[in-house]
Amino acid sequence: MTDEPGVLPEAAREVQCSGNERARSPMKLTIVMPVFNEKTTIKEILRQVRTVDLGDIDKEIIVVDDGSTDGTTDIIKLEADSSIRVITRKQNQGKGAAVRAGIAEAQGDLVIIQDADLEYDPEDYKKLIDPVLKGKAKVVYGSRFTGERRNMFFWHYAGNRFLSLLTNILYNTTLSDMETCYKLFTRESLEGITIKSNKFDFEPEITAKILRRGIRIYEVPISYTGREMHEGKKISWRDGIPALWALVKYRFVS
Repeated sequence: MTDEPGVLPEAAREVQCSGNERARSPMKLTIVMPVFNEKTTIKEILRQVRTVDLGDIDKEIIVVDDGSTDGTTDIIKLEADSSIRVITRKQNQGKGAAVRAGIAEAQGDLVIIQDADLEYDPEDYKKLIDPVLKGKAKVVYGSRFTGERRNMFFWHYAGNRFLSLLTNILYNTTLSDMETCYKLFTRESLEGITIKSNKFDFEPEITAKILRRGIRIYEVPISYTGREMHEGKKISWRDGIPALWALVKYRFVS
């Protein structure tokens, strides 16, 4: 296992798909789940991730408890079994830092990010995996704006659309939802990439670095059930400022 943060070790098995051929079996999907103070949803999201049927694809769940203080840690301990690996941090460091820790431990051929707040449905994993199995993509994003969804706050919507537009201008692409949680990567696409962001600016950083490598991101529609602030939603308009800066910065620096 590499010691460099955010870099995956060499693949134990390559994902080689062409046309409608499937990769060598068994393929494994690593689900990296950053968690911070989600005691009301963590049990249910773990149930959903455990039970989603991916056919011949194995699952590896890595939960990164990022300094939770509301009782989430105790629930994770009760839920932990052979299907879950838990990384526990004493202090909260942010989503980017938690994702980086999870990716560094990932052993799957594919890696996907899963928030613990029930806004995203694991039943959509199959939609994200399918373009990889068909040889169409190495990186797949789930777009909240092309599938069914519970309406979100206008300013969150506007901020997301603006950041996606800026991504498209800077990196010559046509993404509809750069800030989506559902980002699926092949191991090959992540090799050699170092993630530096500790907070929500992880999203634009990984997107920028994938696009700068010349990898075209494939998008599929997903469902989305956004939650309200009183339900524990953590991201706000203030997080848009470092995200904007990250998009500009990583256009020119590694």
